[in-house]
Amino acid sequence: MKTLACCLLFWGATLAQAQAPTGLPATRLLITSVRTGDTEVFAVDPRTGDAQNLTRSPASEERYPAWSPNGRQVVFTSNRGSDRQTYNLFIANADGSKVRQLTQLPAGSVVYWASWTADGKYIYFNEGKTSQVCRVKPDGTGYQAVAEGRDAHVSPDGKWLVFTQQGPNGYGVWVMDTQGQNRRQVVPHESAIGGIAPVWSPDGRYIAFSGQAGEFAEIFRCQADGSGLTQLTSLKKISSSPAFSPDGQYISFRVTDEAYWRDAQKRDKTYQEKGADKRPVWLMRADGTEAQLVEVLHYQCAMDGSRAEWRPGR
Repeated sequence: MKTLACCLLFWGATLAQAQAPTGLPATRLLITSVRTGDTEVFAVDPRTGDAQNLTRSPASEERYPAWSPNGRQVVFTSNRGSDRQTYNLFIANADGSKVRQLTQLPAGSVVYWASWTADGKYIYFNEGKTSQVCRVKPDGTGYQAVAEGRDAHVSPDGKWLVFTQQGPNGYGVWVMDTQGQNRRQVVPHESAIGGIAPVWSPDGRYIAFSGQAGEFAEIFRCQADGSGLTQLTSLKKISSSPAFSPDGQYISFRVTDEAYWRDAQKRDKTYQEKGADKRPVWLMRADGTEAQLVEVLHYQCAMDGSRAEWRPGR
């Protein structure tokens, strides 16, 4: 009995350590989850698993959520409405109340990866069908297509966008100003997988992105000018969708065993099946240490590429 008790204590301690990196402060992550049977946006405590459904929209798909700079609102994409093939941008209070549609894009449009300027005046987002970076104000006015690009994310000072663009050898990491001018490549290495979903650190000093490493995709980090390129993960899987914590000390990211989106038939099948353990959330320190699966989210995450977004200031 003493041996069994010791084993149970050891197992319990190991499980507790596996929840999140040591010293992780109290926070909420915005994630997409299939725990209700639909793809919904939840605010989740990564330490305890306490979760709140913010979208509560059966029979539609809600994806790519992002907090406002003050944490009082969230934006997300949704195909709610009569046309299930069109994903527009929506906004709601942080508790999910007062949902409003911000964009009225053409049929078949797909909005993804919204990011706010630090002053809260604009929300930048990507439209997948045309590979356009666009922006809109939180009240739905001021819509503008800014420039061509993929996976754009606005810098904390609101002056720059980091994005991906196809070159002669694949996709690389680029920056341009928020008017779509002064484009320059900061990570010259290009690959078929490319610099997926680049994101700024809160102080604007670093860029994290998903890049090809052999047959896999790993999380990389570099300085804003592209120098100091460092591979942070070595999981030999498809690691993607990084997001920095507000203090810049941690990075959340998503991990899957297979780049299912390369095959349209397999992608559609995967989305329809809604496997809850196919692309869980991981956390690590910003230097790549203590990378681990967030166990409380292991069996409830959706398959889309949404970041696990950290609540500002928490």
